Amino acid sequence: MASIKDVAAAAGVSVATVSRVLNDHPSVSDDARARVLAAVQELGYRPNAVARSLRTDQTRTLGLVISDVLNPYFTELARSVEEEARAHGYSVIIGNADERPELQDHHVRTLLDRRIDGLLVSPTDGGSPLMLDAARAGTPMVFVDRWIPGVDVPVVRSDGRAAVRDLVAHLHGLGHRRLAIIAGPAATTTGSERVEAFREAMAEYGLPLPDAYIGQGDFQAESGRRATERFLDLAEPPEVVFAADNLMALGALDAIRARGLRVPEDIALAAFDDIRWFVHTDPPITAVAQPTGELGRAAVRALVDRIEGRPPQSVTLPARLVVRRSCGEPASQEQTSQEPTSQEPSPVTNRSQS
Repeated sequence: MASIKDVAAAAGVSVATVSRVLNDHPSVSDDARARVLAAVQELGYRPNAVARSLRTDQTRTLGLVISDVLNPYFTELARSVEEEARAHGYSVIIGNADERPELQDHHVRTLLDRRIDGLLVSPTDGGSPLMLDAARAGTPMVFVDRWIPGVDVPVVRSDGRAAVRDLVAHLHGLGHRRLAIIAGPAATTTGSERVEAFREAMAEYGLPLPDAYIGQGDFQAESGRRATERFLDLAEPPEVVFAADNLMALGALDAIRARGLRVPEDIALAAFDDIRWFVHTDPPITAVAQPTGELGRAAVRALVDRIEGRPPQSVTLPARLVVRRSCGEPASQEQTSQEPTSQEPSPVTNRSQS
């Protein structure tokens, strides 16, 4: 493998000149730059990333810890993060927490040990001492989708309250009165926020939400199936099951079909977090859609700002309701589940000094 000394000898310049060319330093003549670049190409020279990181104290690498890589929402989020990071000249190392706080901390610790330049995290809970210490130590960090309240770290997230209200209004307009929810873990901000938004919307329309209509899930399909089975065993089952996560919605659908029931004729189904699969189920599922791609891109931009010394921004983007046939609406009202391509939601940004 060619070394930087080989490039310098082939180009007839000093090692320092080769270094300046590779780092795009302006104080190099056009002739010397052309000779160095030609030698680099001819010799197939590749800079030593480890050596460069030791010199610059930067690895040009970001860490991303997501809650569940098997969840299509987080898969799409990771994809948008990687694409935006690459556009800014960074690589991404991904860790899958699998909704387990101890595994989340393992990945965070490993990434910090590898001297990443910044960290993106979707926390599995709000009580990780490791992340609290990292934030206090000034580690460049951004929370994405979920966050830890009270920690001075920029947050990039969507606000689903208006979309959940739109969902309840839609269900109320269809004549549904007995609405149940499968909630996510209360230790996560998204888990608690979606239940609160649903409860507020139900109260606004004068609809009761008894404890029996609140099922506890963990953002996994199996928990959605178990919660729905309990709903269906009630003397007066709900008319609608709203799953606060796409995987729990699929588990709910499995439970409904296992009983020989039909959606929406026997029971309606809706979900938070739209995914492409929902247009292929029978019937297609009504869902609250988050602007997943823009969330990932905005999170990277906020983290790069933090790394490069610019004031980072917290960003809140609106979610939207996508109406399909799983709640009883006619097929003519079906809408697309694709994210808007020409018009992204307008972000609400807040300057953060973290």
